Amino acid sequence: MKNFEFARPTTEGEALELLAEGDAAVLAGGTDLVTLMKRELVTPERVVDVKEVEAWRGVAVDAEGGLVIGALTTLEDLLDSSLTIDHASLRDVADAVHAIQLQQTGTLGGDLCHLPNCWYFRNGEGLLGQRNGESLVAAGDNRYHAILGNAGPAKFVSASRFAPAAIAWNATVRVAGPNADQSEWMPLEYLYRTPNVEKQGVTILEPGQLVTHVRLAPRTGTTTSAAYEVLATTGLDWPLAAAACTLDVSGGVIRAANVVLGQVAPTPWVSREAAAALVGQSPNEATFERAADAAVAVATPLSKNEYKVQLARTAVKRALLRAVGENEGGLR
Repeated sequence: MKNFEFARPTTEGEALELLAEGDAAVLAGGTDLVTLMKRELVTPERVVDVKEVEAWRGVAVDAEGGLVIGALTTLEDLLDSSLTIDHASLRDVADAVHAIQLQQTGTLGGDLCHLPNCWYFRNGEGLLGQRNGESLVAAGDNRYHAILGNAGPAKFVSASRFAPAAIAWNATVRVAGPNADQSEWMPLEYLYRTPNVEKQGVTILEPGQLVTHVRLAPRTGTTTSAAYEVLATTGLDWPLAAAACTLDVSGGVIRAANVVLGQVAPTPWVSREAAAALVGQSPNEATFERAADAAVAVATPLSKNEYKVQLARTAVKRALLRAVGENEGGLR
């Protein structure tokens, strides 16, 4: 690990001032940054530990009934808060993280901005996994790579586990910086991008910017939500495919729907095709089967990951079933 300057601000202004100077990295839970620095995949001149910025921590309900969550809020905090009960999909994701240390130290903001777990990237081959202009992913072991949105050079999958659930709740995020007086709210969906060149990165955040808060839309009396992750039985605690949904069901008919897939594309994958297959239909297993089929209809698997198409389809169907109160199997 290369030498670096260390700073620990206690206010947003101090943090943004420190991040605006030179090559700086944000340290929150540290569950990913420390590993990246040890491997010298990230070599900042300054590490800014923001854990003491209390304004970026906690769960609250705003005047409109939306759920506002600080980026430093841990997964354990999400599960412990009674305010998250109405946003069940968020709790589904937090509960699926089996590693106790990640639940206690991992933060929502850190998860949303988690860099890809692609082994080519983690072994120093760059974000796009290329060598001499050729894709190592396309020609090599691509078992865990993208089956959607992979036509370009980016074939990794977005590593965020919470982004699909949050986007399904029409989440917005507060982005602060690079100047201390600059901040804006934007749809979380727009935070992510599929890079065509290495320097673009996986989000639109510029140097000195960071996510400070996430806001989820209010839950109405007819809105339900769920998330489902397909996890390997052994090995790392990362999903092979995932899906999250929100459904507005009234009078036995689905009036509105959002379906977002995770771990299958370079960005959280919003399936408008799946949502269209749901709206106006009864919330039954046949409807959910059609929506799951629609979600993966445009999949383009690589040479060794065709199995992920079925896993993604299953994740969508199971998330929809869970949203209407059926954790496993068909509707009763």
